Amino acid sequence: MLDQASENTLSKLMTKLLRHAPEQFGVELNPEDGSCTINALLDAIQAQPKWSATKLEHIEQVVRNSDKQRFEIDGGRIRARYGHSHDRVQYVPGEPPSVLYHGTNGKALPTIMKEGIHPMSRQYVHLSEGTHFAALAGSRRGELVILKVDTAMAKQLGVIFYYAGNEVWLTDGVPATCCSIWRSEEGEEESYE
Repeated sequence: MLDQASENTLSKLMTKLLRHAPEQFGVELNPEDGSCTINALLDAIQAQPKWSATKLEHIEQVVRNSDKQRFEIDGGRIRARYGHSHDRVQYVPGEPPSVLYHGTNGKALPTIMKEGIHPMSRQYVHLSEGTHFAALAGSRRGELVILKVDTAMAKQLGVIFYYAGNEVWLTDGVPATCCSIWRSEEGEEESYE
């Protein structure tokens, strides 16, 4: 079993391998779902001097304990559910709940409320069914702001939503007119036009 610091470091390495730079580690991901075999991932990790003693149970521990459920193991394969910045992983369109949430920061808010939510350096915009995951994502970059996305309005404007698993939804972008600020302490929202 890994200690917390080692688990966090291995999680970051797995993120780099499965979401951002698989080619740097000689790993080829399936272009449809972004997966590789667990053995290919384990071999790539063990090839790193610091991680030569890594075992399958260490990878499983990271997958099990990931706060945002970043990874998924299925049928001897592993993938990052979302967050890819390399090749675009394909997802099947789905029917989202009427409201989804997006975590961001106060500095980005004026631009978002004017231009909408864009994927920036990622392949998709990440949205969540609850505010917990939105808060985890948004709190990394300064003052946390959680946006509420009206999915019915977005769909009327042609936005397609994809379910990535574990309450995470993806889309190519969200128009500003579909976004409002969610305020937890008041239980109400504020809208910008």
